[in-house]
Amino acid sequence: MKTPHTLPSTTARITATAAALVLTLLAPPLHAQQPLADDPGVAEALHLLDTWMDAAQAYEGIPGASLAVVHDQELVWAKGFGFAHVERQEPATPSTMYSICSISKLFTAVGVLQLRDHGKVDLDDPVGKHLAWFRIQDEFAEAGAVTVEGLLTHTSGLPREAKAPYWTGPDYPFPTHDEIVARLPTQSMLYPPRTYYQYSNLGLTLAGEIVDAASGQTYDDYIRANILDPLGMTSTFTDLQDRFRGNRLASAYTARGRDGRRHLVPDYQVRGVSPAAGFISTVEDLARFASWQFRVLDGDDALLDRNTLREMHRVHWLEPDGETSYGLGFSVWKSDGDTFVGHGGSCPGYRSHLLLRSQDRVATAFAANGQGVDARRFAQMAYDIVAPALRQAARKRDGEAPAGGVPARAESGAAQQEALRRFTGTYERSFGGEFAVLLRDGELHVLSLPTDDPLEALTRLRHIEDATFRRVRDNGALGEEFVFEARPDGSMRMWRNENYSLRPAGR
Repeated sequence: MKTPHTLPSTTARITATAAALVLTLLAPPLHAQQPLADDPGVAEALHLLDTWMDAAQAYEGIPGASLAVVHDQELVWAKGFGFAHVERQEPATPSTMYSICSISKLFTAVGVLQLRDHGKVDLDDPVGKHLAWFRIQDEFAEAGAVTVEGLLTHTSGLPREAKAPYWTGPDYPFPTHDEIVARLPTQSMLYPPRTYYQYSNLGLTLAGEIVDAASGQTYDDYIRANILDPLGMTSTFTDLQDRFRGNRLASAYTARGRDGRRHLVPDYQVRGVSPAAGFISTVEDLARFASWQFRVLDGDDALLDRNTLREMHRVHWLEPDGETSYGLGFSVWKSDGDTFVGHGGSCPGYRSHLLLRSQDRVATAFAANGQGVDARRFAQMAYDIVAPALRQAARKRDGEAPAGGVPARAESGAAQQEALRRFTGTYERSFGGEFAVLLRDGELHVLSLPTDDPLEALTRLRHIEDATFRRVRDNGALGEEFVFEARPDGSMRMWRNENYSLRPAGR
């Protein structure tokens, strides 16, 4: 039975609602299904993702990273790479905490829309209706007031930042609430409202202040009671917590300098800017947040109406260039013709990205503890590698025929698969780099590492006889030979074009 869709009015009521929802989330499914990760096609896709991510972390000098893949209500796969704390070689895991910075904006936006649905806020409300202290120098007053919707779509005309140099090290002086309020009258509007897209941390900070004012609770208390606790996001907090530093919270590192080295970023707090950039979380918790959104879209959730989330995911602002688009708190973008929603995060020493495609019920979450890491690239590539296999496996598990345009996986016998598996592994190239030999669609493929695009870098092999294979060209014609040679010491050579790469014994 659903909790009534009403805003809790007492702490006890909130606690009871949260506890009931957590128990619901933790309850086992009524009908146990085979995990999608056990599907052969999905397993091969995940192995490719794992192999590529492992190499990318090492070759690109990323201190540590964590990555998760979600299908609907199932955490299909999650893994850590590198180190949460480089100095003591402590591995990153799916439970490692990172600053997720601007992904925080999604939680703030959900809070605002929850309050809108309960009649506490309207998207057309002037910000000053909820924040009596909102005063800013405005030479564009005739263009109208800054509205709540303008804050969530970054079309308010406000400047990008509150008045403080908080992106400047070494101390990163993020302002307190009182400092933001005191300095706001010294700032000026950048544009008339509803004229340009201008990303604004100040704007989402003010949205968080509206959550505080309209709910009658502190921002932290509201977000915890109405989003984090009900979703079981026990490793997510609205600001960096000192008690996690040096243990679960990954150490932060600068971008690599010209000498290729990174340096530790000193500790900092995000303070008053937390609604825009302060949260810390894990990829496991971000996976829970993604799965919750899929439940909402199915209409099976008490925290948010499905049409409200659809409204948030829909484009509300499109720049004249036709490329920059934004929903309510959510970034909206296209890749290879598909539409995605989510958000990225970049704070001193951390990069992150959350990606969802609701049509597939697939999401990916990435986080790293190094500045200068292209987080969106990793989240998008994880989707590109695994989503096709997940779609096919989910349809198969549900007893449906494969979708049109999705090639069927080439099934082969267990004995043949085992025979091919003896050639898999990592082969060292004498002049640097590696070849990873792996199974995909029941056939051997060779992946050249490092690479920006592992799908494009794959070379498909056709088995000819014994340990001899030939490259399959894009048009299906057969190319040069790949010959594998087992050595007495347990190593393996892969010959191609009269040269070989070596897989050492034990690899």
